[in-house]
Amino acid sequence: MKLGLSWLNEYVDISDVSVEQLKNSLFSCGFEVEEIINVNEIVKGIVVCRIESIEQHPNADKLSVCQINAGEYGNLQIVTNAKNIKVGDLVPVSLDGAVLADGTNIKKGKLRGVDSDGMFCGGEEIGITEEYYDGAGFDGVLVFHDDFPLGGDVTKLLNVKDVVFDIGVTANRPDCQSILGLAREVAAILNKPITEPDLTYSVENENEKCPVKVDVFDGELCPRYCAQFVKDIQVKPSPKWMQKRLALMGIRAINNVVDITNYVLLEMGQPMHAFDCDKLVNKHIIVRRAKEGEKVTTLDDKQFTLTTDNLLICDGETPVALAGIMGGKESAINDQSKNLLFECAKFKRDNVRKSSKALGQRSDSSSRYEKGINANNVKASLCRALNLIQATQTGTICCQGEDVLNEDLTRKQITTSYSAINKVLGIEVQPSIQKSILEKLGFEIQENGDQFTALLPIYRDDIDCYPDLAEEIIRMYGYDHINCRLLTEASITNGGKTQRQLNEDKIKNLLVAKGFCEILNYSFVSEKEYDDFGLDKNASENAHIKIMNPLGEDMSVMRTTLVPSMGYTILRNLNRKNLEGRLFELSKVYLPKALPLIELPVENTKLALGLFGDGEDFFTLKGAIEQILTTMHIASECEYERVNVSYLHPGRSAQVTCNGTLIGIMGELHPQTAEKLGIDKRVYVAELDYDAIDELLIGKIYHKPISKFPSVERDLALIADKDLPSAQIISMIKARGGKNLQSVQLFDVYTGKGVEEGKKSVAYRLTFSSMEKTFGEGEVDGFIKKILFFLQQNNVQLR
Repeated sequence: MKLGLSWLNEYVDISDVSVEQLKNSLFSCGFEVEEIINVNEIVKGIVVCRIESIEQHPNADKLSVCQINAGEYGNLQIVTNAKNIKVGDLVPVSLDGAVLADGTNIKKGKLRGVDSDGMFCGGEEIGITEEYYDGAGFDGVLVFHDDFPLGGDVTKLLNVKDVVFDIGVTANRPDCQSILGLAREVAAILNKPITEPDLTYSVENENEKCPVKVDVFDGELCPRYCAQFVKDIQVKPSPKWMQKRLALMGIRAINNVVDITNYVLLEMGQPMHAFDCDKLVNKHIIVRRAKEGEKVTTLDDKQFTLTTDNLLICDGETPVALAGIMGGKESAINDQSKNLLFECAKFKRDNVRKSSKALGQRSDSSSRYEKGINANNVKASLCRALNLIQATQTGTICCQGEDVLNEDLTRKQITTSYSAINKVLGIEVQPSIQKSILEKLGFEIQENGDQFTALLPIYRDDIDCYPDLAEEIIRMYGYDHINCRLLTEASITNGGKTQRQLNEDKIKNLLVAKGFCEILNYSFVSEKEYDDFGLDKNASENAHIKIMNPLGEDMSVMRTTLVPSMGYTILRNLNRKNLEGRLFELSKVYLPKALPLIELPVENTKLALGLFGDGEDFFTLKGAIEQILTTMHIASECEYERVNVSYLHPGRSAQVTCNGTLIGIMGELHPQTAEKLGIDKRVYVAELDYDAIDELLIGKIYHKPISKFPSVERDLALIADKDLPSAQIISMIKARGGKNLQSVQLFDVYTGKGVEEGKKSVAYRLTFSSMEKTFGEGEVDGFIKKILFFLQQNNVQLR
């Protein structure tokens, strides 16, 4: 935000404050002066003179010799090639030792043998343009049309020197995106009174209604819309004082109407627009959402195709402006305009930002709206514009204005106590000082002992709670009052990780040791991923949270599962010729309790695994999961059962349960899902509920001695139905194996020659061990008989 100090001085007297002092004061209160621009600082030695005579140069056809009167500097001689001067003209002359705006030093010298005591100057040499003085933009000598005193310093007479601060204003202070906003801060810092802009104006007929009707059909996107009709306007150049201030801030003067809107934008921080009222069909303004595919052409002659997300200003038939961004070409003011309608409104800032970004159209107005506009400032800014209309004799304010309000303008108030403020600050600031600071910042304070109620200024939308008041107090009181001290009331603890973090590290280290690489994906995904993986978006378990302002369609929702992200990561690796790999991701998913959101979602931690390439199959994935569960000391309590999941192969997938608790699913990616993704290889994925695993781990770790007696192994080859899961057979074996059965391990599965159709051969290795004795001959055979008898009852036969 640029701040011209000469403009600032109109509101706050800073004549006794140095530039460095003002800079440091602003910095101490949270406003960094990023750059100090000294306008025409080096220009010196240019004075007013009168041309007394002009003669032809004796040795050059294109040069003239002028005798001038420079007042206290005496009568001088100037050699020049200027053709736009005559005897009696008052012109600027740079004397011996003068410095021009571009840094050129002027010295006495001879031109073709004739002495010249200096050089006549144009606007460029002085460092000014047409906005400063009529004729300054001419390519020649500047001829004054004012009766300036001879020998007068031109830089002072034209007031060409100034200082401009380029101030970094933080996003939470949109009220300071204006000259007036910064003036309020300076007045508070320097403890000086502030002179508010003149908002008064007269109305020719206060009982006459505005001839233009205003309807706002979307009050959420347009909380306030003010409009004022002005008749009999004269479109002409604005006064030099206004042009100069605009030029100082880097804005080119156009005409009095446009310049007034730009002036109010800089002074009050409020964007405005002026419509040619005679071009508005049916004298009607309608604020509404655009229709899908509707088009509008803006002032810069660009045409845009709109969506229902864009807000439009329309007349009785067609769009006349992109709300908060830029006016339309068809309703623009020109030299022939006779009646205008001022628009001054508040538009929802995130809608302006999204529309501006989507359309690729930015402006000074959209930049201000994106930062936030105060609804109270809308009406005040319109009054300021009308004041300037009358001050510049631009037109006649003949009737009432329109004001459509869809926002509560009640001033916010915060009740707290001085002691609560001190507790936040950690120091003692006297109540009288706290009150004085807040009052200087525009707060109204009502005290009740230690407690007080602060009525907020109408322009401070950033203040929400008493810690915000504490911040206001300390930035004005001075951060240097905060003393460094030890934390005497806090205990010092050793650093370290929690048990959960240690468990996570253990799992990650295990997976890395097994050849896995950790990946990290964004928590934002595309809705398209749910379609690609066959997930029902309407099912409660897949209900996802939509982002209000997504970076793009591919990052528009919060993910509820890690599997699609894993699938797309594997796809990217395959596309880059990385044809084999093992990947894992330990991240959160976001499950809403209800939609639309009324409270924060549940954040569950999931562990996703992905395997692809030669040598990987269902059993290598199962082995990795068993290693994880073994590390977590719950492998013996887990079972694997067939499951039907949309994105997994129906015959090569399973769910993992532990003591009846579902802790994950695993399997081969369904061929149809792989085809949608463009994957032509077998891919194996798993998703485990890490939170459930971590809960099962609590209190489950224990140690027992290794038996000193030898263990006995027996292999069983069984014939079972082809569809009977191996996990179910293992459960049957364990049910009758007794306490001495230590483990059951599947080591062979066979179908084909020698095995009946619809059956399969499965082989298990059973390990028996006792802590008390060595098994006698035939004792293990008894265990086996019990197991086989139970298996036969369940249609599982010994091969």
